[in-house]
Amino acid sequence: MAGPIRVVVHPPSPTGGRRVRVDGEILGLAHNIGDLVEFLRRAGLELDAVEVAAASWIDWRGVGPDRWGPEASS
Repeated sequence: MAGPIRVVVHPPSPTGGRRVRVDGEILGLAHNIGDLVEFLRRAGLELDAVEVAAASWIDWRGVGPDRWGPEASS
């Protein structure tokens, strides 16, 4: 890998869930931190939910790791 991995978790969608991108590639729509942990595992990053929630290198757009539903975007 040329540099540090870039993870972006977008704001909650109106129907729920948050789009996840790793190095510009969309990995999917996460509905909770467990989904995000699984997406990151598939991308080669072995972290648990606590590590993911505290990671300063994850760009949490709109709201933090504790909000996943559409109520968070209003």
